[in-house]
Amino acid sequence: MFSKKQQILSIALSLMATLAFAQEREQDTLRPGVINVVKPYTPTISDAFKVKESPVLDDDETTSKKEIEYNIFSFPVASTFTPAKGKAAVVDKAKRVKLFNNYATLGAGSYTTLLGEVYLNHELSRDENISAYVGHHSSGGGIEDVLLDDNFMDSKLRLNYANRGRDFNWNVGGGFQFQNYNWYGIQQDLYTQTTADSLDVSHNYTNAHITGDIRFEDSYVDDVSVLFRRFGDDRGSGENRLTAKIGGAFPVADELISTVINFDYLSGSFERNYYTDTSIDYSNFLVGLTPTFQLKQDDLTVDIGVTATLLNNTEASESKFYIYPNIEASYRVVDDVVIAFGGIKGGLVQNSYYEYANLNPFVSPTLFIAPTDKQYDAFLGVKGMLTNTMSYMVSGSYKAERNKGLIVNNDLTASQEDYTYGNSFGVVYDNVNTFGFTGELNVDLNRNFTMGLKGEYFAYNTDNEAEAWNLPEIKVSILTDYQITEQWFAGANMFFVGERKDMFSVPNFTDASLSVSQVVDLESYFDLNAHVGYHVNDRLSVFAKGNNLVGGAYEKWQNTPVQGLQVLAGATYKFDF
Repeated sequence: MFSKKQQILSIALSLMATLAFAQEREQDTLRPGVINVVKPYTPTISDAFKVKESPVLDDDETTSKKEIEYNIFSFPVASTFTPAKGKAAVVDKAKRVKLFNNYATLGAGSYTTLLGEVYLNHELSRDENISAYVGHHSSGGGIEDVLLDDNFMDSKLRLNYANRGRDFNWNVGGGFQFQNYNWYGIQQDLYTQTTADSLDVSHNYTNAHITGDIRFEDSYVDDVSVLFRRFGDDRGSGENRLTAKIGGAFPVADELISTVINFDYLSGSFERNYYTDTSIDYSNFLVGLTPTFQLKQDDLTVDIGVTATLLNNTEASESKFYIYPNIEASYRVVDDVVIAFGGIKGGLVQNSYYEYANLNPFVSPTLFIAPTDKQYDAFLGVKGMLTNTMSYMVSGSYKAERNKGLIVNNDLTASQEDYTYGNSFGVVYDNVNTFGFTGELNVDLNRNFTMGLKGEYFAYNTDNEAEAWNLPEIKVSILTDYQITEQWFAGANMFFVGERKDMFSVPNFTDASLSVSQVVDLESYFDLNAHVGYHVNDRLSVFAKGNNLVGGAYEKWQNTPVQGLQVLAGATYKFDF
């Protein structure tokens, strides 16, 4: 065994021999100034040695941080400002108005005038109620320089039942009306009181009707309404009318088209015509369809549609088809200040004895009834708000009507009938074109004062008749209401109607050259009416009215002057039960 010293010596000698051999070989192989690179040099960085232990500071001189305290030095500042405490503004609370379901009015005045009204409304349940109205207006007459009786009476009764359901609301109603008038407008310069006393010019009208209406929620059909009316007189005339209307919005090609369907049946008869005992029978049935598509874009709204109507004259066994434009548009030029509007519409108008008698109660029971073909009514105008309390509207229109009914004084024949002395009116038909201009101004001040002003101008062109009989060129109306105080209230209305043209004719059936026919000018008239009232309490009010305050006994129709200055006083009582 070698000793430890021998082993160390052997290792040392071996290392020295190796180093000597290497130096010798290096000297043999290395050539100064020439370096042969075998591959590119790619240096690497060795991983750094990281100390994984956290140092511990155990210096005896280490001390803890000193705590610092911060103090705010404040001192008072002199000030004279004292803030005021907030207080809510006091709002004047209007006294709650007690509303009543029923009222009764009674009044009396000059010309033996009597006025009475009663309205009753009773709630049967949460969804049902029934209402009734009774009205009466009569006068004993007394117009100066009139040879015949000029009294009149108008009494009416209406009933209605309403039901409000979850999916639809419906109501049904009916009524009856009785009217009495006199054909008192005879040619007074041609007849004496003796002739007038021999005439029975009293006549009356009766009107009975039934109505029904139903409105749907969330349905294509919005509403359906029906009316049946029986109208007649005491001279053997009678008329029946049945109308039905269906309105809704129906989908067509992914668009909703508002559609209205109308049915209108009219039939009636007169026992005689104006000149002979030959009776007059008439019967017309209309079916109309009006689809409308509405287009909206920003401030522009346009309704585009047509009205198609089929007329069947069942009395003459004739049918005819009509189609009319139904276009209307509006554009907000300046918000609600200036809104431009316009359109063109048309339709077939079903004339009736009931409508002519309401327009002029002195028509004779000898009328020829036919519909009016309103080919088009083109209109253009602007409307808007001038202030928060004032609105306006200005428009112009041009209308073409074929077979338009014009009321004209009947020929003076003095036959066996009491309405043939120039004291009744008939209807003639003609093609009439009308240019019109209308202006309106409405004021609403805090609902205590309201005023409406409307003026209209018309120019007519007829084909066959010499004039557009009894149609005025100018019409002006002013309506006002003023709540003066909590108790006092007042109002007034004024009407101005310009000159009209009528016909005076005396035919000669044996010699036409001896016939007398001339145009009569009816003067314009001004009618001012006013009323004032006082609320005694929540239930009782008293009032006074004055009619035709400055106009005098003007003639609304030829030879038929109206009553002069009229005054009436009365009271209204409101109640519940």
